[in-house]
Amino acid sequence: KKLSTLTYSENWSGSLIVASLTGAFGSSFLYGYNLSVVNAPAVYIKKFYNETWERRYGFSVDESTLTLLWSITVSIFAIGGLVGAIIVTPIVKFFGRKCTLLLNNVFAVAAALLMSLSLLVGSFEMLILGRIIMGVDAGISLSALPMYLSEISPKEIRGSLGQVTAIFICVGVFTGQVLGLPEIFGQESRWPYLFGAIIVPSLIQVVILPFLPESPRYLLLEKHNTSKAEKAFQTFLGKDDVSHEVEEVLAESRVQRNTKLVSILQLLRTRAVRWQVITVVVTMGCYQLCGLNAIWYYTNNIFSEAGINHETIPYVTLSTGAVETVAAVFSGLVIERLGRRPLLIGGFGLMVVFFAVLTVSLTLQKTVHWLPYLSIFCILAIIASFCIGPGGIPFVLTGEFFQQSQRPAAFMIAGTVNWLSNFAVGLLFPFIQGGLQTYCFLVFAAICFAGAAYLFFVLPETKNKTFQEISQAFAKRNKVSLEMQEINHYPGERKSSAEQESTFTSSVNNGETKKGIV
Repeated sequence: KKLSTLTYSENWSGSLIVASLTGAFGSSFLYGYNLSVVNAPAVYIKKFYNETWERRYGFSVDESTLTLLWSITVSIFAIGGLVGAIIVTPIVKFFGRKCTLLLNNVFAVAAALLMSLSLLVGSFEMLILGRIIMGVDAGISLSALPMYLSEISPKEIRGSLGQVTAIFICVGVFTGQVLGLPEIFGQESRWPYLFGAIIVPSLIQVVILPFLPESPRYLLLEKHNTSKAEKAFQTFLGKDDVSHEVEEVLAESRVQRNTKLVSILQLLRTRAVRWQVITVVVTMGCYQLCGLNAIWYYTNNIFSEAGINHETIPYVTLSTGAVETVAAVFSGLVIERLGRRPLLIGGFGLMVVFFAVLTVSLTLQKTVHWLPYLSIFCILAIIASFCIGPGGIPFVLTGEFFQQSQRPAAFMIAGTVNWLSNFAVGLLFPFIQGGLQTYCFLVFAAICFAGAAYLFFVLPETKNKTFQEISQAFAKRNKVSLEMQEINHYPGERKSSAEQESTFTSSVNNGETKKGIV
């Protein structure tokens, strides 16, 4: 046990830590921040909309139009995210994972300027346009960042490093809550600063990330630059001899020098990854449809019912962001010991339990004086259960399930499901809540139960496994042999072991590799 702990800690090189923190701070952090940042200044932004409308047309905007404008402002973020998820595949193909993260900051800075200057210019259209551009940034980063982290990480800590995405989403949500407090930017004259603050993480990423290497897998398998790939491995792994890692990647790709990216249609038609695709769609769908957005909607109301003073609620709401962050960090610490499967299934399972209890407590809370406090506990428990597993592991699994040539298409499918589900929740939840009232949480409990049941029967454990071993775990369910899987992954390009060794030796002799690869 002591040896495994030592090996685990040795995998965390300084460059790996800096790359993960910098990449996440300028990417998933901004996604989380933009989820929560609109809540605190909502009243002031609506007032700005009304004043702008009155100045232009000479009369106040009617309530239904104002509600529509605000709904568009909030939900259009998901439309931008869908656009980002769709365009990310060609971008990561041509520019690479790291460069995609860097270029993505153009969207973040442009969005920050539009939103922060909207009050000064007197144009609410700038705020709405900024939200959709910020959504594009989020759609790209939530695919490019997990892809980058999964490809620079040793398999022993791939899960922990992948959880950095989820941790920084939670940190972003919490930061948005803190900066939205009345003492900071949660005032009528200061709310534009909430959006201007987006520039800071982007600039930090632009300054630091260029000094770190590109994904070694991308360099080796798509750019065929063995020398740069070796240097990248050495930097991220913190050691000189990276021959084993290079050989492992080459073995995975069957030593192909012309690996072509698989299109979405090709991926969907590939029998060898059919259940991997289905599993990604299910986990990403449940990630958005499990009811966490409904929890945010109900939070203030439940706190108010518990007798908490209206002015105090924003400070109590910070507890939800804090619980999110602590739970996500806990998940990152234990994921390599417990594995993806128990955390994901257990997270959904606990959400089912607490959704059921919350439904009962909300329904009866006016009859028993202490039930509102049980409702508060259930809210925090649901948030913690989500962040322990479902909040980050779907991104990790998408990176682990697929080979190099399939990964961009897989992330595009995952991103599309993610953002469409996000938009569907925003669109349908008011109707579900209006029709079912407090019983609406039973709908989310059913979704969580269905997700947990599916994963229990289908999901293999991927902890500490190579991409090839994960592929083999799905082989029986996909009804293909491992040999057939290799044909599907690399059609028409299979080579014998002797040919692989010959190609590898040839590349060494041709000067494509350096000392340390034998």
